[in-house]
Parts: sequence; structure tokens; C-alpha cells
Amino acid sequence: MNFIFLGPPGSGKGTQAKQVCKEVGILHLSTGDLLREAVKNETALGKKAKAYMDAGDLVPDGLIVGMIEDKLKAGELDGGFILDGFPRTLPQAEALKMMLVKNSKTIDKAILLDVSDDEVIKRLSGRFYCSTCNAGYNYPARMPKQEGVCDNDGTKLLRRPDDEEEVVRNRLDVYKKQTEPIIDFYERESFLARVEAEGTIDSIFQKLLTVIRESD
Repeated sequence: MNFIFLGPPGSGKGTQAKQVCKEVGILHLSTGDLLREAVKNETALGKKAKAYMDAGDLVPDGLIVGMIEDKLKAGELDGGFILDGFPRTLPQAEALKMMLVKNSKTIDKAILLDVSDDEVIKRLSGRFYCSTCNAGYNYPARMPKQEGVCDNDGTKLLRRPDDEEEVVRNRLDVYKKQTEPIIDFYERESFLARVEAEGTIDSIFQKLLTVIRESD
């Protein structure tokens, strides 16, 4: 089973992809996580990507496409996968289609998590993390026991630069201009599914599982 999770920043793609992958036993491949790891480790890719990510802009297609193709060639996606954060542009979607054909793979569904702009801003501007253990917190959904401090190790919580409200609004603008056209692309390919993604994490998870299992 191979899937793509689509949706604006803050739609819950990462949270839901992790849960779905654990439930059905396939790989969660988050380009955001891979890029942040590259930035943290100061790799060549990380240094190139950092400026784009800090400003809330998309990392250039060539960097992302090459990273995904390496995973395909290495056989890391052979057991089934959810792509989270890729493709984000029409050229990436077209490149992915070519890569999959070349590697005799197909996509079962591209699943769009529908969330309003207001909900996205509320979710992301209230998101914090621990720089020591990488635990995530979200006001008001998942708050630490002590305000501004990690439950696990007492480290002061931080907000990622791309979660500042001004940057979030820019990320939404970028999404509308560059990412939404791929929704039309997958509708033309006849395997787009839409899931309303406002509500509890569990209720959204159950909706996604229904779509996933219908594709099996």
C-alpha cells in the first residue's frame, strides 16, 4: 500500500501518518523530518535548505526530488509507504510519477487533509518543542505540566522559526500558490481522496483508516 498525504501546514499530516503507518505496518517518510535532520547535522543539503525553511519558503524541487529518488533506489520504500510533505509542487508530482513508473510502483491514494486557514494559524502558532529530546507540545491540545518547560527533562520549550504567525501566513500563501495545483493533478489521475481534518485526532485517524482500508 502506497499513499501520499496532502494538506496545508498544520493539517496534521505528520501526526496522522505516524499513527496510520504504525497501525498498518508501512513506512512513514516525512521530507520535513529528513530536511530538519539535515539542517541539524549541517550537511550540504541542510545548509542549502535552511534559508528556505526559516523563511517559510519551499525547498527547491531538485533537492527534494533527489532525496526521494535515493530512498526509492535503496529499496527503503519496498514495503509500502506514506509520503508526508512530498510532493509539494506540480513539478515534484510529475517527477514522482516518473520515478514510480521507473521503479514499477504505483500510488493507491493521494489523501487530502482539509483544514481551514484559521485552524492552521491557531495550531501552528501554538506549537512548541524541546531541543533536548525533541518532544512536541501544542497549545491548548497538548500542554506541558509546567508552562514553557518540557515534561521529560525540564528544558525550556522553543518555537520553530517557521511556526511564528507571520511565517505561518507566508507558508499558507506559498501552499495556495504552489501546492494546491497538485490537488487538480491527482484528481485528473483519479485517485484523490478528501478527508475533513478538523476535530479530534482520533476521529480524523478513523476517517483515514477507512480510506486506507478501502484501498487495500
